[in-house]
Amino acid sequence: MSRSGSGGRSGSQDTALRLYQALRARGAAGFAAVAADLGLKEHEAARHRDELERLGLVVPTASLHTTGLEANPGWRHEEDEDAVTVIAPEVALLRVMAHERDMLRERLRQADEAHTRLEKLADRFLRAGAVTGSEVEVEVLTDYRRIQQVVEDVVDLVHDSVASMHPGAIDTSTLDRSLGRDKRLLDEGVRVRVIYNQRFASVPTLADFFRRQVEAGVEVRLSPVVPMNMILGDHQFALLPANPDDHTAGAILARGPALVRSYLAVYEYCWHTSSAFGEEENAERGGDGLTEQQRAALRMLATGMKDEKIARNLGVSLRTVSRLLSEVMQELGAGSRFEAGVKATRLGWLD
Repeated sequence: MSRSGSGGRSGSQDTALRLYQALRARGAAGFAAVAADLGLKEHEAARHRDELERLGLVVPTASLHTTGLEANPGWRHEEDEDAVTVIAPEVALLRVMAHERDMLRERLRQADEAHTRLEKLADRFLRAGAVTGSEVEVEVLTDYRRIQQVVEDVVDLVHDSVASMHPGAIDTSTLDRSLGRDKRLLDEGVRVRVIYNQRFASVPTLADFFRRQVEAGVEVRLSPVVPMNMILGDHQFALLPANPDDHTAGAILARGPALVRSYLAVYEYCWHTSSAFGEEENAERGGDGLTEQQRAALRMLATGMKDEKIARNLGVSLRTVSRLLSEVMQELGAGSRFEAGVKATRLGWLD
């Protein structure tokens, strides 16, 4: 079938070529008459004429072609209404190329307009300065893919700083990609800060990742308590969990410095109460004899927080929370959690 089809196309092209050559030999001539001389049926002639006109090899004779005939009565011209004018192949090719060039320019113009519109849309929703100090916008994100895309968008469009904190598990399969993104931001002059739960430092793969981040220029800190996932961009955007107690509840994208400033204050507090990676061992125990993790558990206990909430904030199991509080009670010589809280307050351990 394909060989037959190919032969059919080749034969059609040969016929069109013979028709064009016959027309060119006669100059401006009636198309139907020339086609009839070649033995072409009406529908065949119509098809070949369409093809030759599409290629710009023939054009219908118009009034433009007969301008000046009245002033030159001796000139001969084809009277047939079906007459066409034959165009030289090189001229037809140049016209086709010029047409393609014009179409390309038009497509580029349309693409440029579309890019400008999209850029304005991005400015409205993502770029720093898109929302003025008096404006606040909040978007609730429930689709996981949409959340991941917003993370990429915010990080890709920041100009000054990115600050994030991560209390929960870290996907080790994405570490190299995350480090590459950090390096790109640093190369662009963006300050990159991140706070991790200090328990991650005991995982060799993560400890090595933190070390590589620091070597690249990322400011990495560890804390026994990281309250929630948070990403802040340029003091203009904040990506937060919709429910810190349920990571499947989605996320909230807050835009506008009037709102983001509050989240930034929380982040700065966590930043200044955490330890730089590599220095946390020297600061592990304070003058009260408690580890940072024990002290954090004690502070949360003193506020009336339940063990489940303490465990989530510390990123540990309920069993670990029970062990930590038992160690605190032993250190204080307290027979109950209530007594431990009272003694810790009296000793100034909660200040």
